[in-house]
Amino acid sequence: MSGHPLLARLARFNQRLRQADRDHPWALDAAVVVVAFLLFCLPDLLPAHVEGGPREHRIVLARLPLPQTLALQAGLVLPLLWRRRRPTAAFAAIMAVFVLQWSLDVGLRADAALLVALYSLALHGRLRHLAWSCAAMAVAVALVAVAVSGGGLPVGDALFFLFSAATAAVALGIAVRVRRAQLAGLRERAARLEIERDQRSRLAAATERTRVAREMHDIIGHNLSVIVTLADGGAYAAQAAPERGREALLLIGDTSRQALGELRRMLGVLHDQGGQAADYTPQPGIADVDGLCARIRAAGPQVVYTAAGALDRLDRGVQLMAYRIVQEALTNTLKHAGPEARAHVTLTADAERLRVRVEDTGPPGGSRWHGRTEGYGHGLAGMRERAALYGGTVTAGPTPGTGWTVEAVLHLTPDPDPGLDSVPGPDSVPGPVSTPDPTGGPT
Repeated sequence: MSGHPLLARLARFNQRLRQADRDHPWALDAAVVVVAFLLFCLPDLLPAHVEGGPREHRIVLARLPLPQTLALQAGLVLPLLWRRRRPTAAFAAIMAVFVLQWSLDVGLRADAALLVALYSLALHGRLRHLAWSCAAMAVAVALVAVAVSGGGLPVGDALFFLFSAATAAVALGIAVRVRRAQLAGLRERAARLEIERDQRSRLAAATERTRVAREMHDIIGHNLSVIVTLADGGAYAAQAAPERGREALLLIGDTSRQALGELRRMLGVLHDQGGQAADYTPQPGIADVDGLCARIRAAGPQVVYTAAGALDRLDRGVQLMAYRIVQEALTNTLKHAGPEARAHVTLTADAERLRVRVEDTGPPGGSRWHGRTEGYGHGLAGMRERAALYGGTVTAGPTPGTGWTVEAVLHLTPDPDPGLDSVPGPDSVPGPVSTPDPTGGPT
């Protein structure tokens, strides 16, 4: 029935009626008064005629002259103009005219306005006023039942009919009121859900911007630091050792291509064209740490890499986090300690956590702790954010002498598919450093 055309037309008519009522609030109340006059007042103004039927069920009531009848009808019908704005006052006015009318032993069809006023009070009025109004209605109905019982109608039958009509008016008003309250609650909930959806979208966008900024910092900051160092070394060695200068240029080209590939992969993820799979290399992992150390070593620093545990079985996300932390730490070593520093990278995995430790000796001949602290601002914050995704922590600080140590602890998430090992990226350049032992022993 929800999709029936008749119900759809009724719903559209109801929407138009509500819109017209919002635009002209008095028009609907005036229309109710006009309809009540045509249905209930006009028949009492026509000439009376004798109706047939058993005499014992005939109710004989007095008839007033036309002016008095019009006055009583106006007192019963006109207060309906305020039935929505002042429902209690409208009901009280109609009730007063109703009691006056029946005290004169006069019955009018316009008494139906009292039921309309009671319905409007149940729909628009205060509920505590509804209780007193129902009590007054019960007294008035009892008086009417006693008045009509003289025409042969039993008092019980009259009370039953009148109380049923009053109960129906109250029940209908309360039902419509509850329904409107439910619809208002649903509209409010829908509006709140829209606001929450927009907030979640903005939060997701902010989180994505932070993630992209962190990735761009890792990619550009690391590779540019290596390129700058290689370019300075190549320029210095161009005249004294041309072969070393040529080697530096080749390394600059390889590093630039690797940085360009990572940027393409990042932009491909952000801008997927037509849902087509981008033909880019996978995200780096533990297997690419060797190549990372080789590039740093080519720029000057001496890097020793030690691995222990089943690192190739780690979750891809954990591997990426570990790679980025090592990359950031070695980049800062190259930036602050210089090409003559020595660094030791240690990755150790057990059943519960992965430890990443990068320790360097600092620049020869002096301490650079203050500069190192300033340089680690954004990079250290990015490493801590990455580790926090896996409930881990990152600590960084000076070591005795001129060195600096970065240590991260990541809680492990097992890889659901052990067969999906880390796929080496294009930066996995073989170097003279040792590779992790699959058996878990140190290399």
